[in-house]
Amino acid sequence: MPAPSDLDPAPSSLDIEWLGLREGRRIDYQWAWDYQRSVHARVASGELPGRVLLLEHQPVYTAGRQTLAEERPFDGTPVIDVDRGGKITWHGPGQLVGYPIITLPGRIGVVDHVRRMEQAVIDMLAELGIAGRRVEGRTGVWLPAVGAAPLTASGPDIPDAAGREHSSAGQHEEPETSEGAGRAYDSVPLSLRNVVATPGRPERKICAIGIRVARRTTLHGFAVNVSNGNAAFENIIPCGISDAGVTSIAAELGDAPPLAEVARLLEPHLRRCCDYATPLADVLSPPAS
Repeated sequence: MPAPSDLDPAPSSLDIEWLGLREGRRIDYQWAWDYQRSVHARVASGELPGRVLLLEHQPVYTAGRQTLAEERPFDGTPVIDVDRGGKITWHGPGQLVGYPIITLPGRIGVVDHVRRMEQAVIDMLAELGIAGRRVEGRTGVWLPAVGAAPLTASGPDIPDAAGREHSSAGQHEEPETSEGAGRAYDSVPLSLRNVVATPGRPERKICAIGIRVARRTTLHGFAVNVSNGNAAFENIIPCGISDAGVTSIAAELGDAPPLAEVARLLEPHLRRCCDYATPLADVLSPPAS
């Protein structure tokens, strides 16, 4: 099958293949699934070394074997049922998807493989200043909940919606420049100036993981939310989890690098974490600087 790919020329026992990322092309899910299975057959037979496919999908919902009827799209949007573990999720523009196709050594189980993928993403996020982590009993990479916090600034320090600061007499003073005026807030009554709070945020997933192992060789993989919004996730119960949220690199930082740049940052961490000659305990340690 001819693949819209750009194989990384760097020599490695783990090949990393970009499918359309350099050209900004989004890949149809069914095409990628067929291609993934063809690569899997060759890796499982020993014809090819382990390989990771990196790509961006056209919008699609996919449902793992454990998906319940009530977790599917509320508006009846079609779903592709797949043979991975886990439940329903969304793939689409702004999300970096990775399919590691790797033959697992003896005595290495599925959980070990999942932990290695999680660690690669955690290490990549750390380079961007995002502290991803694991949550006990759940797969993927998460950010901790953040509670609501009161703003304790006095009236003169709180800019109104026009970026103007309040004087102590309750009048507006024009700032010397518009730069550094800070985040715009609605005008705040005197009685509320010390009780206004920044909103809290729930525990939220930034990377989903779902895999299958056949012939000791892995299929499916991970999806890192880079610049996609949450609207598509609001139409389902993502991964069957109703008590947590979904986030992205852009939502956490205010902006996000292009997907190709995120893929470039992720590559060395994938090579390190998916090297099964390295014990899992060492993989979970911080990478050498």
